[in-house]
This record gives sequence, structure tokens and C-alpha cells, in this order.
Amino acid sequence: MKYDIIVVGSGPGGYVTAIRASQLGFKTAVIEKESLGGICLNWGCIPTKALLKSAQVFDYLKHASDYGLTIKEFDKDFNAVIARSRGVADGMSKGIQFLMKKNKIDVIDGHGTVKPGKKVSVKSADGKETEYSADHIILATGARSRELPNLPQDGVKVIGYRKAMTLEKQPKSMIVVGSGAIGVEFAHFYNAMGTQVTIVEYMPNIVPVEDEDISKQMERSMKKAGVNIMTNASVEKIDTSGPGVKATVKTAKGEEILEAEILLSAVGIKSNIENIGLEAVGIKTEKDKIVVDEFYRTNVPGYYAIGDIVPGQALAHVASAEGIICVEKIKGLHVEPIDYGNIPGCTYATPEIASVGLTEKQAREKGYEIKVGKFPFSASGKAKASGTPDGFVKVIFDAKYGEWLGCHMIGAGVTDMIAEAVVARKLETTGHEIIKSVHPHPTMSEAIMEAAADAYGEVIHL
Repeated sequence: MKYDIIVVGSGPGGYVTAIRASQLGFKTAVIEKESLGGICLNWGCIPTKALLKSAQVFDYLKHASDYGLTIKEFDKDFNAVIARSRGVADGMSKGIQFLMKKNKIDVIDGHGTVKPGKKVSVKSADGKETEYSADHIILATGARSRELPNLPQDGVKVIGYRKAMTLEKQPKSMIVVGSGAIGVEFAHFYNAMGTQVTIVEYMPNIVPVEDEDISKQMERSMKKAGVNIMTNASVEKIDTSGPGVKATVKTAKGEEILEAEILLSAVGIKSNIENIGLEAVGIKTEKDKIVVDEFYRTNVPGYYAIGDIVPGQALAHVASAEGIICVEKIKGLHVEPIDYGNIPGCTYATPEIASVGLTEKQAREKGYEIKVGKFPFSASGKAKASGTPDGFVKVIFDAKYGEWLGCHMIGAGVTDMIAEAVVARKLETTGHEIIKSVHPHPTMSEAIMEAAADAYGEVIHL
């Protein structure tokens, strides 16, 4: 079979790429060895949000009296919560199947391996191999949970994120190693469900890529919710010989042993670049990533790569954007490279975190003279009425030109608010323009306008 474009992998990078390619008139096929939608849709972004929604509803029930409501009896069904999450993921995967048919994209089941001469060999589950060719081959094979030598995952007592979504029973206690988005989200979910959770983070702050003020607020909020947090700490070794797991944790005070039923390793991801034929084709890699140019072309003509397997933020929306740019460039359209400095990042724990651009520390290190504004949700009428006063919006502007350098939020619903900052930064909007843009009242989004006003000494409600 000969195609114009073959996409290897059907995650949010792969399937979006395939659809855009089809829209542009390319005869397109997508190769997938597991489930359409990839990790994000089946084992990441979507099912975790379903779990977190159950945790949020359960938390509302526990605090019903705060809203003037009396609920005498309620409980959780952990297996039903897990089942709902899987059901949501399955439904979304079926939706991708529909989109493939709608856009006349051939779905080829099996493991794809690229070969020289713009060919892909696909090995199906029954061992049969079939070869396909295309003018353009786009790799979108994604990533998986990273395993550290001292934290080998056995899938029973030491687990990764996939197993954390499908445990047969709720553990009484859990150690979460790593406090990035994956670690913090699972720590919040299991804590909300009633599991005793301890986070072990190697860096001085949890969610260490965030602005320091955000990290400190998240730590306060999680501790208030009952999560035990250890920073500047590392797991040196584990012992799974007993009924649970014992982790030897090194801190500034020395070593201590933590015990729990389950240890979740959330120490990052590993690119899926092995066993897909890169060496045979001669595609260059560096530091666990495929080397590409600004339009995702590898060093071998006709072969491209997008998503978690190339440098840049390993996020679903980044992979989708990269795939669209890749095929539009192939088509010959005028496209601009992605500005990786204007990519929003979101963490969906409680409170949520959303950010884009430079942190305060980064802005100062780059030599900017800055204006910083903050507005707490405790001063927001909508947040108070909603019972979600924790958190704040923090904005950073260049004092000389008013350029919006960074925006950092922590609070209820902020992952839906960050797009304002992304679009404004794309349009080179200044701080004064944000202040003079009338925001609706009462909304959480008013906090962005108020934070900008605070930066310029014009804040009204603080």
C-alpha cells in the first residue's frame, strides 16, 4: 500500500496530525499498536481528569455543611470510581475511531518500524508483517513512565501511572515519588479518597517547574488537605519483601524509612524511540529525543517526528500543534514555528495550577526590570461564593515596554483561565491593555485584571 502520509502513533500528536493531513488532501494512514488516542486519551490526560472529578465530588460531599446542606450518609465505591474513569476513556477512544472514518483515514493495527526508502513495516498481534510506503512518514510514538534503577516497577507494590489508574482496591497508604503534574495529581486523588499519602520530592519545592510562589502555595494547600510532603529528599532504595514497601529516604537530617502499601513512581517520562527503526534509517537522536528542525523534519528526508519524542514540552496540546504545523509545511502552506516560550502548562489537582511564560526568578535572571502583581482569590467575590478562596493570580510585566512576561495561577478553575494570557502574549498585549479590558463580574477571571492592576499600583479590590 502506498500513502502520501503515514503517521506512526495515534496519540494527541498522531491522530490530530492524521486528521489535518486528510483535510489537506493527503491519502493518510495511522499506525497504532494499542488503542486509538494513545496514552493521553487512554491512560493519561482524560481518565485522570475523570478520577479527579470523582475526588472533587467526594470532597464536596464531605464539606456539604459549608454550603448549608445536610447529607447524613454517603460513601465512596473505589471500584466504581475506577470503572467510571475507564468508561470515559473508552468512550473517547471510540470517538477517535469515528473521526478516523469521517476523515477517510486508514487505521493500521500493529507495531510500526520505519525502514529506509520511506517504508514502514507493521507487525500485527498475530505476528504477521506487512510493509507500507509513503512520501512522508511522521513519527508520533509518545512516551512512557520512566523507571529509575533504584525504583524498579513490579506493577504490584511499586507502580507507574497506568497501574495507579486501575488498582483493584484502594491502598490505605501510598508513597508518591516525584511532584510534577503526574505525582501531584495522583497524590491529590488518593488523599481525597482517604489514602494516607506522602510525597517525596528531590527538589526544594514541589511542582518545581512552577513559579516559587505557586509551589509554596501548593505545598500549603496539600498539607492542609492532609498530604505529608518531604522536599530535598530522595529515595535511595526500596524493600518489597514484606507485605508492603519500605523506602529508605535520604534528607538533610539523615535517612529515614517510610512504609506504605504502594509506592507510585512519578519521576518523569521516557521517550518511545527504541525498536522503531531509527538506527536502520539513520535518524539522528540526542539525549533521548529525535533531532528535528523547526518544522519537525529529521536529518533524513521524508521522515519527521513530533510530540514527546522531540525536544520541547511533553504536553498533549504541544504534540497536536506540532503535528498540524508539520503537515501544513509539507503541504506548502505558510506556517510559523511554535513559540515554545508561550506554551501553557496545567496541573489538575486541587487547587489547580496554570502557567505560561517566565517565572519571576527567570525574568530577573534574564535581566528584565519587572513589575509584579498578585491578586488573591480570597478577595474574589466569585471564589468566596463558590467556597474556593485558596490561591491567587500572579502576573509579571516588563517595566520598560509593558510586555507580559509571565502569568502564574493557582486556584479553582485556573486551567480554563490561562488561555487569556496565552492569547494576550501572542498578540503582544501590554499590562495596561489588560487593565483596560473589561472583565465580567463576578468571575474568577477578574483576578487577572486585578493582578495586572496591582502590578501598576491601580488595584481596586485589594
